[in-house]
Amino acid sequence: MEHAAVRHFADKRYCYAVEKGRILIRLETKKGDGARVVLHVQEKYLPVSFMDTRQQRPMTLVCSDRYTDYYEAEVNVDMVCLRYFFQIEGRDGETVYYGNHVFTDACITDIEYMFDCPQTLREEEVFELPSWARNKVVYQIFPSRFATDQDVPEETWYQAPIKNSADLKGSLRGIISRLEHIKSLGADILYMTPIFRSGSSHKYNTDDYFQIDPSFGDKEDLKELVERAHGLGMYVILDGVFNHTSIDFFAFRDIRENKERSKYLDWYYIQDFPLVMEHGKKPSYKTFSYAGMMPKLNLRNREVADFVIQTATYWIRECGIDGWRLDVADEINHGFWKRFRQEVKAVKKDALIVGEIWHFAGDFLEGDQWDSVMNYPFHRSVLELAARGELAPSAFLEKLAFLRGNLNRALEGYLWNLIDSHDTERFLHSAGDDVRRQMLAAALQLLLPGMPMIYYGDEVGMTGGSDPDCRRGMLWEGSRQNQTLFHYYQTLIHIRHQYPALTEGTLTEQSADDERGLITIKRQQGRQRLRLLFHVKAGTLILPELAGRKNLVDNRDFSGILGDFEAAVLLE
Repeated sequence: MEHAAVRHFADKRYCYAVEKGRILIRLETKKGDGARVVLHVQEKYLPVSFMDTRQQRPMTLVCSDRYTDYYEAEVNVDMVCLRYFFQIEGRDGETVYYGNHVFTDACITDIEYMFDCPQTLREEEVFELPSWARNKVVYQIFPSRFATDQDVPEETWYQAPIKNSADLKGSLRGIISRLEHIKSLGADILYMTPIFRSGSSHKYNTDDYFQIDPSFGDKEDLKELVERAHGLGMYVILDGVFNHTSIDFFAFRDIRENKERSKYLDWYYIQDFPLVMEHGKKPSYKTFSYAGMMPKLNLRNREVADFVIQTATYWIRECGIDGWRLDVADEINHGFWKRFRQEVKAVKKDALIVGEIWHFAGDFLEGDQWDSVMNYPFHRSVLELAARGELAPSAFLEKLAFLRGNLNRALEGYLWNLIDSHDTERFLHSAGDDVRRQMLAAALQLLLPGMPMIYYGDEVGMTGGSDPDCRRGMLWEGSRQNQTLFHYYQTLIHIRHQYPALTEGTLTEQSADDERGLITIKRQQGRQRLRLLFHVKAGTLILPELAGRKNLVDNRDFSGILGDFEAAVLLE
């Protein structure tokens, strides 16, 4: 047994309350090392000689990534403070006891050699996530390119490739006119990239956080959009660009005008004068990336933090929005996000807070900062599996398992699972315009737990290269749309809504056959049992043993045959 691979800390990642009186404890071991793991628990303050509070719980191997096995056990307890340790039986015949970062050959009896967990502390740290958002389907819109209420020539609207400077006159009223499309697709949440005043088409360099960009409309248009969406049973999320501003934001404009005399010097990270803002030169102040047109805000400054929080709460109060997606959120300090959460939730308790981060985001997802994150690890895994064919099915499941084994279980239904976005080339483009691969990616996105985020136009076959070409005008003309793909998205979302075992059910089994290119996942909720099949290769895969089961994807008895990049959902 590889002792160095055994990992546990008595913190919120490895030991947390699922609910009052129920604690989940997690242990990591080297993949394939353990044959059996048992959790031993007892009360810290009551000697065994006075009251025997000792419990034993076998731990379940819940998932495995490339290197690690993840074991979990839940204990129902009523204790002031838990003391616990692990009994690990290796496949090599060795049995060790592990407590307080020490291994012993004999069962641990001294509580000082056990891990420590105050139950009250953990219960006070139970994740409070917006119940309305769990497992909902998100629809992302790039407002300037989605829909317009003006007359725009087809050659302008459908230009491809497209440049940042292209003006398609997209607007909030245009979005209002197309809400029924989003609803008919089955989406639950509308997420718009920035809509505040800015001189760019993308609006990620904000001039004024309290004014809707005039090209999009005004505050009354946003109010109507939110009201209409709510009337259709949908929610609205706005994009908050709080890491940086534009150079025309009032505070930075004052610095440009007054230089060292500006009272806003501490709103930014000014390094030197004169200011260097020219494209192609390193700015003389901190920025997003090295973009001189996007100076970075100093959120350690209380005035700046107050301003940003005022912005976030203002739009909730004024227009009834349901939450925020936070741009470049991992470049802002944890202390600010903790305060941001408290202030926003004080105004709207169930507001959804989602951070943008392109890597593992565990340190932001401990219940005191964000509710969720854009799941870019999922995006990369699906891209490598379904578009490029570079990832084996087993490796794909391992990548998903890493997230499952390292995040609070409550987050499983909240991660924004995306296959592309306004920052990436379209999935269909990456897949060489092979619609079959897009359908496979959609199946993975929509049939697995989480919050699938559909980027506008994916559902009708939009393509496009890297930014800005991934932001073309939405395909509204029927002849330009792939209706087969649209109905496929509709069907999968309908299945997702109708069969809670897909999203809320227990994961009873999963397997990968790399040679045949097959992923099998079984989920169960009560008497509802589903088997998900994903064929990730070209060619025909014959599964005669499964023939005759109802396939929810086409509402027919399964033939036992999967074609190129085909998925099936079978009733067991």
